[in-house]
Amino acid sequence: MESRQLGYFLEVAKQLSFSKAAEQLNVTQPTLSKMVKNLEEELEVLLFDRTTKHMKLTDAGEIVFEEAQEIMRLMNDLSDKLSDKMKIKKGHIKIGLPPVIGSLFFPKLIREFRQYYPNIHISLEEEGAKKVEKMIEEGAVDFGVAVLPVNKELFDSYPFVKSELKLIVDDGHPLAEVDTIPLKRLQNESFLFMREGFALHDRIREHCIQAGFNPNVIYESSQWDFITEMVANGNGVAILPEPLCRKLDPSVIKTISIIEPQIPWDLAIIWRKNKYLSNATRELLQFIKSTFPNG
Repeated sequence: MESRQLGYFLEVAKQLSFSKAAEQLNVTQPTLSKMVKNLEEELEVLLFDRTTKHMKLTDAGEIVFEEAQEIMRLMNDLSDKLSDKMKIKKGHIKIGLPPVIGSLFFPKLIREFRQYYPNIHISLEEEGAKKVEKMIEEGAVDFGVAVLPVNKELFDSYPFVKSELKLIVDDGHPLAEVDTIPLKRLQNESFLFMREGFALHDRIREHCIQAGFNPNVIYESSQWDFITEMVANGNGVAILPEPLCRKLDPSVIKTISIIEPQIPWDLAIIWRKNKYLSNATRELLQFIKSTFPNG
């Protein structure tokens, strides 16, 4: 028994006419009649009573009609699910990632995702969070990571990290022995900053100004590892995300909590509101949500 046989039978049963069914199915009437006849022979029953003026289903035909509808529904559902699954087994996703964030959270996540979907190609565009927001707004990437808050009128978001910024100094720095420090006490320090375009650059400068001073920035870089090496060698101090500070060698670099005020560093996956997202992109977003369920 083939699905095509059942489909043809169902159309004849609905029309109660071989000629009308043949027209609907765009096949010849002899072809349709032969298909139904083969089904009757296979099932060893008569499906239609052709002896009356108006053709009608036999009792066996009524049973087959009911069951065939359910079989076709299940087959269509299966086809739809398989089609949807196959569509996410291939694809191309473009993600905007600030380098600091990408290095902290995404290498393992991407590896695990590719174990499930090895044929989905992922392109990473490494830019500062501000540039990432612009790329998402312009459609240059499918989604990206940004530091909250973002424009809620432009973006949908999924928060996935809640943290804060910390001060780092070299082990010989006068502040290396303290555990907490008010931000205002850093007004005479020489700062190493992430360059403009990175959310860290604007966030730290804004908080310093609110604390009553304009930070003395002696060097800017797009590479956090270079900044930490500069700090380790006594070239200045830096303020970096707490998850990054945990990766540093405490015998060389001291991490200090900033108070009055604390500087939040909350991250979210963001995408443009009302933007079409491919099946592959939606699957990766769901994978991220399952990896960071407490967002």
